[in-house]
Amino acid sequence: MADTKREIERKFEFTPADAETAQLPDLTPVAGIDKVAGQGVAELDAVYYDTDDLRLDAASVTLRRRTGGSDAGWHLKFPVAAGVRDEIRAPLSDRLPRSLAALLRSRVRGAQLVPVVRLLSSRDVRHLLAEDGSLLAELSIDTVRAEGLRAGSSTAAWTEIEVELADGVHDQSILDRVETRLREAGIRPAASPSKVARALHETAPPNSPKPAPHTTAPAEGTAGAHVLAFLRTQRDALVALDPAVRRELPDSVHQMRVATRRLRSAFKTYAAVVDRTVSDPLGDELKWLAAELGVDRDQEVLAQRLKTRIDALPRTLLLGPVRGRLRIWTVSRRTGSRRTTIAVLDSKRYLRLLDALDALLAAPPLLPAADRPVRGVLATAVLKDYDRLAGRVRTALDLAPGHDRDLALHEARKAAKRARYAAEAAAAALGRPAEKFAKRMKAVQNVLGDHQDSVVARDSLRTLAAQAHAAGESAFTWGLLYGQEEAAAAEDERELPAVWARAAKAKLRRRLGA
Repeated sequence: MADTKREIERKFEFTPADAETAQLPDLTPVAGIDKVAGQGVAELDAVYYDTDDLRLDAASVTLRRRTGGSDAGWHLKFPVAAGVRDEIRAPLSDRLPRSLAALLRSRVRGAQLVPVVRLLSSRDVRHLLAEDGSLLAELSIDTVRAEGLRAGSSTAAWTEIEVELADGVHDQSILDRVETRLREAGIRPAASPSKVARALHETAPPNSPKPAPHTTAPAEGTAGAHVLAFLRTQRDALVALDPAVRRELPDSVHQMRVATRRLRSAFKTYAAVVDRTVSDPLGDELKWLAAELGVDRDQEVLAQRLKTRIDALPRTLLLGPVRGRLRIWTVSRRTGSRRTTIAVLDSKRYLRLLDALDALLAAPPLLPAADRPVRGVLATAVLKDYDRLAGRVRTALDLAPGHDRDLALHEARKAAKRARYAAEAAAAALGRPAEKFAKRMKAVQNVLGDHQDSVVARDSLRTLAAQAHAAGESAFTWGLLYGQEEAAAAEDERELPAVWARAAKAKLRRRLGA
């Protein structure tokens, strides 16, 4: 069974000139630290694993099997922010636990994890204590010997200092003050983000192969360079969010779904840059992935919407076990959707999609427009998506309220999302006008999105009402909520023309330079 620990730490090393003579300074003058208590020395033996092409190292992800110390076992670390990592631990065993292997699947895929470096560390541990005796942070002086395990690797040795906040302590100003004290003593922040990164660098085999440069990469400042950079960013987000979804981190499903949609939208929006005969099959697979992820995300959003509606009702209008029925309905649907999500991430189809994205980015099928200056190509593409949205909004507003208009508004919502994504993707090149454009598109999307959420909610409320009636319960509250959703949708339809009018100003075209 794996558990997770949030590491907030900083690493330091002595300057080369002072490495042999420098000493750890007295830290009790540091504000908040009353005592430094020695905890003895532990001998640690850790073997780090990676693929032959060091994919984990490239992503600042580390996997090790460590013996010695108080936390022997398998440790998998993901970067969160500078100096912050999530460490997921599993008990010591001969083989990598499945729970950790699953978290690496989006990066490793069909490759093998092999031992790449061994670190033997003598760790001298000190506790930094507050006046009341509570633990603020743990400081360790690690004398490290690294042994490269790849063919032709060498060895390396160094001493470093780690200062990590104690569990439950989040005030990083403690680390700031300790760092100031250490710098005054000639101890500087470590150049490498982790021991294994340093070890891989310093023990690397001579003449180790380096990634071949992309000789056909488009020149800087061209539309091709900009679009490919955006596509790589979204591909990287997709891969990085996979383990977050498996860990059920907040908003991870939504963010992963957004990355898939941004990729798919970019393929369509920038069809003048990337050949759609190659990208369309990937777009179809991205659509499949987004839909499968949506099973989980949409259920989460819907359940929260209905709960909010119920919470806002006076108790006198809650007839029957309304909260209990919603809870049972939510749990039953959530369990199924969660299984679906994990099954998708474990599927060969999903891994083939990731491989196909890598292949496209390694050898991009660029069209002649890729070599043109970035501004003109991107502005034209963004405004083409805008014109597409304008047509859908007009079509929807010309229809009478009802089922057909609901469908048309849903299509307009998807077009608004695509126009927004297009503008956001172009913002780095087009600047403030594209940012404003994206905000206006988001406002349109929000109104249309709320309308669609109401359509979906009403369908679910009919189901809940029928279930309540069949169980001999009152369906009154479900009917009341249905009426509220119907009124909310009508309000969205009344609001849309004004929101669209603010987004449909002709000067947008001039501002974007198209």
